[in-house]
Amino acid sequence: MTRRLAGFFHGRPHLQVGALLAGPVGWLVVGYLGSLAILLIAAFWTVDPLSGEIVHNLSLENFKTLLDEPVYRDIVGRTVLIAALVTLTDAVLAFPIAFYMAKVASRRGKALLIVAVLLPLWSSYLVKVYSWRTMLSADGVINWALSPLGLHGPGFGNTAVWLVMSYLWLPYMILPIYAGLERIPNSLISASEDLGASPFTTFRRVILPLAFPAVVAGSIFTFALTLGDYITPRLVSNSQFIGNVIFNNITNNQPLASALALVPIVVMIAYLLVARKLGAFEHI
Repeated sequence: MTRRLAGFFHGRPHLQVGALLAGPVGWLVVGYLGSLAILLIAAFWTVDPLSGEIVHNLSLENFKTLLDEPVYRDIVGRTVLIAALVTLTDAVLAFPIAFYMAKVASRRGKALLIVAVLLPLWSSYLVKVYSWRTMLSADGVINWALSPLGLHGPGFGNTAVWLVMSYLWLPYMILPIYAGLERIPNSLISASEDLGASPFTTFRRVILPLAFPAVVAGSIFTFALTLGDYITPRLVSNSQFIGNVIFNNITNNQPLASALALVPIVVMIAYLLVARKLGAFEHI
């Protein structure tokens, strides 16, 4: 039996690759794409206002509710705005760190910095968020440090969500940019300097265009993770975000929750299309 099976695959590389990928691809189709299909279908269902039972008739009522109700428009706008601010903040913070790791630090220093970047990922997500909640509280360390200057911390709110998420997702921005900068030959930077370009010109005309796909790759992580997070807003803010509304409606109004869950998917698709149009994936 084994020989017959080996003979069947012998000389057929495409069949060998297909057999190896059949399990993972099958799980992806059933577990991931299947759940997305169910989510899409459920978004067109409705809930009977009297019985609370789900009515399996296709309708655009949930999408009409999301478009017509100002509260949902505000929630989507707030979530997208915070996600954009987190992504921009992480990109600004991550680039110099990643550049130092890739082009300046010694081999030992580079290894230590990589460990330092990865170290926060080894701790629990909830531990980090609760730590920030403690620091942001009225008697937390932030207010304690700012009180001698006559200042006070942001407390709980949208600013707190922005700060905490920028901290949480920063490693996901540093690592892709570091990998992208590592692939840039030092000779290109040296050639730019030899031709008389200033450091800013070298950064703008040489480094940034070549590292742009890596920045986009990191931004996909930070933007998508911020769009779908609901624990951080729940712990450090009273504002409603997309994830919170989905969580609150999943038991009472599953069709509406499914319709709202499609919003981050649509936003990410639009983001990827814009990034592709800007040429972000040409050098990947």
